[in-house]
Amino acid sequence: MKVVVTGGLGFIGSHTVVELYRQGFEVVIVDNLSNSSIDVLTGIEKIIGVKPVFEQIDLRDKAVVTAFFEKHNDSIGVIHFAASKAVGESVENPLLYYENNIASLVYLLQELQKKKEAYFIFSSSCTVYGQAENMPITECASVQPAMSPYGNTKRIGEEIINDVAKVSGINAILLRYFNPIGAHETAEIGELPVGVPQNLVPFITQTAIGIRKELSVYGDDYPTADGTCIRDYIHVVDLAKAHVVALQRLIDHKNESKVEVFNIGTGKGSSVLEVIRTFEKVSGKPLPYKIVGRREGDIIEAYANTDRANQILGWKAQLTLEEALDAAWKWEQKVRNI
Repeated sequence: MKVVVTGGLGFIGSHTVVELYRQGFEVVIVDNLSNSSIDVLTGIEKIIGVKPVFEQIDLRDKAVVTAFFEKHNDSIGVIHFAASKAVGESVENPLLYYENNIASLVYLLQELQKKKEAYFIFSSSCTVYGQAENMPITECASVQPAMSPYGNTKRIGEEIINDVAKVSGINAILLRYFNPIGAHETAEIGELPVGVPQNLVPFITQTAIGIRKELSVYGDDYPTADGTCIRDYIHVVDLAKAHVVALQRLIDHKNESKVEVFNIGTGKGSSVLEVIRTFEKVSGKPLPYKIVGRREGDIIEAYANTDRANQILGWKAQLTLEEALDAAWKWEQKVRNI
């Protein structure tokens, strides 16, 4: 069965391509290389022994998207990662995020609704919960007004998918994930941000290896045990496997509704300072950092209640924060040829 993976050369997408191949799926990768590298295709090939089909296209071009699905009309569905994803950048440049994240989603769904039946796995985010009142966050928690344009694109995206599924043959699963980190155990693929990293762990590894002078910790005056923000950090390989399980659930018609929602996380929150200390432990390297002002759009804490994913989806995170940070460090060293 052929599956289209948009953003398939990105961090989460590339790991999901590997897991799909391991479960016997045929994959077509779509990526415009705006925040990824063609070298990732080589890394995937080294892991699975096959070079996947790759199409470099921009999903914001409706005509190109239509032509792509005419060529690959035997695809059964899409796992949709392709999106801009940095909270801070979205605050500074909201229109970029609305164009890239919403227009591409609409064009993909327009093609899938032409099919009698199609499956859609959406890369959503815990940002849709905003600053949830209760921890851990369950799927029943209300979706809050977004605290950033990035978060708003995920909320709007979910609403679009729900509306389209009601009137088409599309069945969808929305995976609201928390904070993906780590790399593949082979160190052949991992997180490779373009320019200055927007996420914590690649900034940590780049600081440890000497590319960045020091790590900025955005605020130590939050109402948490050590004053820094708390997040649920999940190993990217665990996250990738959740997408394959979700897709198989739709293929097997086990979904209980046209659109299902699952939190994908570890169920455990870790503060920024805890992540720093854990990295220092697994790498053996001291990490220079400084406390700076809060970053607009950040929330205090967010970690998942994963009972629904564990019991209904049949998926559970297996890898630890230590394993994820160790893999991320090995990947950074591999990228820098150290």
